[in-house]
Amino acid sequence: MARRARAPVSFDLDLAHLPPELRWREWMGRVEAVIFASPTPVTREVLARVVGRDCNLDLIIDDIRAELRGRPYELVAVAGGWQHRTRKSFADAIQLATGLGTTEAKPLSPSEALVLMGIGYFQPITRGALSQFFGKEISRDVIGHLRRLGFIAAGPRAPQPGAPYTYVTTKAFLSHFGLNTLRDLPDMDALEDAGLLSKERLLAGGIPLGLMADEPDEEETEDVETDEES
Repeated sequence: MARRARAPVSFDLDLAHLPPELRWREWMGRVEAVIFASPTPVTREVLARVVGRDCNLDLIIDDIRAELRGRPYELVAVAGGWQHRTRKSFADAIQLATGLGTTEAKPLSPSEALVLMGIGYFQPITRGALSQFFGKEISRDVIGHLRRLGFIAAGPRAPQPGAPYTYVTTKAFLSHFGLNTLRDLPDMDALEDAGLLSKERLLAGGIPLGLMADEPDEEETEDVETDEES
């Protein structure tokens, strides 16, 4: 277990001098302030630095969420932490007033979305294995675009001839799609039962032609190295 960060001497974590109710309110305020000030999801380890050892962070989060009911923003669990996000029902109003969202990157194409789905469910997975799964050669351009968006990164090398790189999803992937962990991905069997996904159709090649590479080539072993993430 990671060592708890040392708090400044003048910073009172436990607030033992306060009545229980006031102590709890102060902890709630600290936790919400830290989350509000951060541009990225805040982990449990970070929040633990500003509350007492007897503070139950899960109950703190529950109480903050309860107070935010009816507000235009909420506290969500995403990418292994918590973050304030405006509610989706206010997206049109925000865009109309501020223009936010009008210059965002274009949404994923059907081809890219399918490849990202395959990586999400079967990671770590090589481009060659993705090609075998879909029955068509997966373009390097599709993989490269997903990497540039920050949704995937190079994983460990596969234990096979040539030791090609595998691909895995990132925290940016979790954050973008509102997932806390990969366990939050919809169950594939449930998607099939709901008629939203057909493994047989995917395996039969029922995917957009854009997934096909211009020229089939050998599994990459060094192209990932040129932009390998630290």
